[in-house]
Formats: sequence, C-alpha cells, structure tokens
Amino acid sequence: MSVALSTAAADRPGSLPFPPPGVRAVVFDVVHTLAEPAPSVALAYSEAGCRHGIRLDPAVIEERFRIAWRRQELEDASARPAFATSRAREADRWRQIVADVFDDAPSSEAIFADLWDHFGKPTSWRAVPAGRQLLLAARAAGLPVALASNFDERLLSIAKVVEPLTLADHVFASSELGWRKPAAEFFRAVEQRLGLGPEELILVGDDPQLDITAARRAGWHVLATPAGPDAELLWRR
Repeated sequence: MSVALSTAAADRPGSLPFPPPGVRAVVFDVVHTLAEPAPSVALAYSEAGCRHGIRLDPAVIEERFRIAWRRQELEDASARPAFATSRAREADRWRQIVADVFDDAPSSEAIFADLWDHFGKPTSWRAVPAGRQLLLAARAAGLPVALASNFDERLLSIAKVVEPLTLADHVFASSELGWRKPAAEFFRAVEQRLGLGPEELILVGDDPQLDITAARRAGWHVLATPAGPDAELLWRR
C-alpha cells in the first residue's frame, strides 16, 4: 500500500512522520535539493563568457543551457549501457554543454576550464533552506545521511566545506559510482555501499524524473522537496 503526504502537511497534528517508519538511512540529492549555484548557472556562464570576450545575455544562456543539457541526457540514455558514466564522461558532458551554449566559439575550451574551476569552489554554492531543514530532521531522528548526486569528483571536496553537505556521513557522486540517475544501477550501487535494501532507504530530491520517479522504480521511498512539482512523501507498507 502507498501512503502520500504533502510536505505542506508535514507539520500538521496527526500527519505521517519524516523519516517514515522502517527507513534506516536518508539519501539526499544535492543540486537544488541541498545546495544551489550562487550566482545562478546562467549568470556564472555569462560572466565567464565576458572574461573570454563573449557577451551573452543570461536569458539566452539559460535557454541554450536547457537545450544542451537535454541533448546530453539523451546521449546518455541512448548509450550502451544506458547512463553509464565516469570521470572522463562527466568532464566531456560539461565540455560539450559549454561548447553548445557558446556556439562552439574558439574560446569555448577556455570558458569550460574557467567554469569547471568555478563550480568546484565551495564559494560558488549556497544552502537550500528547505533541504537543510529535512537533513537536520534526519539527523535529529538519529539516522545516517548520504548524498547521492549526478555530479563528478568535485562533489567530494565541496561536501567537506559547503553547509549542510558537511553533515552527511556518505558522499556518492555518479562519476565515482559509474552510473547516473535514473539508472537502476545507480540505486543498487548506493544500496550496496550502505549495506541496506531499497525498502530501508528514502531519497529526498527535487527532480520529478531523475530523483522521484527513478527512486520509486528502484523500490525506494521518496520525498520531493517543496521546490519540486510533486512534493509528497511516499512509502510502502
């Protein structure tokens, strides 16, 4: 049986608790769940372009970035095996996104290097308040907390400094697991490393497909953060 609870109802008397009964560890997505770029991706790209002689309006960058991101997702989906990844693949993903955003300009490689360094700095990230509150609730419940993100090795150093990532007991980046969400193998790899079954884990995330739908398919409990369009707590009894 499935039970759903809106996050808005979580504070009402008689509402179902977070974390739900039977869960032994809480796993959080990172980007836009616990931390977000500061400044925004569009503004960071615009500033990097200016440093290399290219001026693009952030609104134009935002649209180009969306298209470029989607192109890379489709490329990973059509790969064999689907959504397999590595440090090299993640770097190439971002190199191609930057090239698409800046229309393969001669300075695209230099802009990529600039942005790779920028998003690897802890100062380029800030906490998401709603996610932070959920992480603190998990810690208060005495449960171990893990990060599980479609990120690369830069997350390993960022998580040591950026609050509230610093409160996590485990950090799993897709480049280190060898799989990206929504691959079932991503979730199996996390289960193996934590020594827990899917019914003992809950994923907290913002992306309706890569986080919520994918985790449900893997048999996990899920909680969509308030920023997501599907904000609900779901577990199976």
